[in-house]
Amino acid sequence: MNKTEFIKAMAVKAGFTVKDAAIAFEAMLETMTELLKAGEKIQIIGVGGISLKDVPAKNGINPQTKEKVAIPACKKPVVKFSGSYKDLFN
Repeated sequence: MNKTEFIKAMAVKAGFTVKDAAIAFEAMLETMTELLKAGEKIQIIGVGGISLKDVPAKNGINPQTKEKVAIPACKKPVVKFSGSYKDLFN
């Protein structure tokens, strides 16, 4: 399912127009991004949490040229689902 299909499904489920669902979806993504950039963790009870993880610098290898490449340190978003949410699928 791509973003457009997801927004349409969300609109049907919530009884929104597709335009309103798209606005809500974009607002949610923007808010999450702003919070994570500010160093906040997002905790949604019953679903899980989203946070940023520091990834240290490392050395890698370019698979095409076999040349060594320095990969700089960065931050990456991490999603951890709660046990109760995982249980919904088993």
